[in-house]
Amino acid sequence: MAEYGLPALFTLLLWWFSTGLIIYLDGLRRETFRWTMLGATALLVAALAGLHALAQDTSTAGAWLGFICGVLCWAWIEIAFLTGMVTGPRRTAIPRTLRGWPRLRAALAALLWHELAIIAMAAAIVALTWEAPNQIGTWTFMAFWIMRQSAKINVFLGVRNLSESFLPDHLRYLESYFARRRMNGLFPASVLAGVTTCVLLALAALAPEATRHEAVGFTLLATLVALGLVEHIFMVLPVSADALWRWGLASRPAAQEARPKPSSCA
Repeated sequence: MAEYGLPALFTLLLWWFSTGLIIYLDGLRRETFRWTMLGATALLVAALAGLHALAQDTSTAGAWLGFICGVLCWAWIEIAFLTGMVTGPRRTAIPRTLRGWPRLRAALAALLWHELAIIAMAAAIVALTWEAPNQIGTWTFMAFWIMRQSAKINVFLGVRNLSESFLPDHLRYLESYFARRRMNGLFPASVLAGVTTCVLLALAALAPEATRHEAVGFTLLATLVALGLVEHIFMVLPVSADALWRWGLASRPAAQEARPKPSSCA
């Protein structure tokens, strides 16, 4: 059972810690962002090299390391976006009265460079692992991409819980592109697609003919998709996921101001 339980626990802890760390780093002073991006880019180069080196590795270690490389590639995308270094040509809020195609066009302009960066990264990863037997890293990046794209569209169409607190101050203008509704028509389809994918990955991991590489790799992926579903479910709940990453939000100026100041004794 370790080949299922350990990957699932590892994915859960990595998801929780890496999300909180990125939130923390992107809430620091802007002069720290160059160092954050430098470190993230160094890890990205190592991850891309790792994906290429691991492409033919169908061992258990190949599945673990491929997954980690895929996570690091996606982490660069998230950090580049949340630091504001790779967003889009439009960096201003839109009026609440804007509707229809003008609103969609403005939203696309706000995220254009970010979306192109994802496409370029995906193309690079596919090229590095083309027709290779170890695709765990590639599928990891694609799973992140699909889940994040679904989340973006659902937030644009409207959900109950927008998790605005996760946006750093320099990206607050993006709140104007969100819509608050109880639910939108796409949301049930998004959840159904996520559940179906999670079940198929779990069945692939549990299949009697699955190799250890496949059992570990598909378990990692199934858990990742399940966590993406959890993030989606939080969108329609009356409670926020802030409490899960309160330590990451501690770097935000508002959180620092809210801390009780130590009393002094005369």
